[in-house]
Amino acid sequence: MTVNVEDESGLTLPGIDTKETAVRVIEAALDYEGCPYEAEVNLLLTDNARIRVMNREYRGIDRPTDVLSFPMLTYETPSDFSAAELHEADSFNPETGELVLGDIIISVEKVTEQAEKYGHSREREYAFLIAHSMLHLLGYDHEAPDEALVMEQKQAAILESLNILR
Repeated sequence: MTVNVEDESGLTLPGIDTKETAVRVIEAALDYEGCPYEAEVNLLLTDNARIRVMNREYRGIDRPTDVLSFPMLTYETPSDFSAAELHEADSFNPETGELVLGDIIISVEKVTEQAEKYGHSREREYAFLIAHSMLHLLGYDHEAPDEALVMEQKQAAILESLNILR
């Protein structure tokens, strides 16, 4: 598995090894969803100003957000990897053979703000945002209430499997 982490935020999350935590959560999400391939994920850590620009550009929402997800695959149903096999040339990194899942962008400022707001650790908030985004990269969404419930249950299970609790 390859997790490319780039930190352009200039900010810190004291006590958190951002790459190690990301790798653990991504791996747990892939295991939980039964991904049969080694995978590649890109993670960008940024600040509120930069994520606001991206949120406006890609979603038409002019405010900072906590996390953005940019999946590389389109799924018939979430975590159904058969589409990747059908479009193999576009789905796998030709150098590594890994399934390219997409990009996660996280506002480090939002991690800190939301950890304080929700009364849990920055590590828990950071891990939660990665688990949430991974589910998006695997085809899940939360537009409808039943979809949101599925995502919430899966996020909780992934974090519980790592003993990252509120």
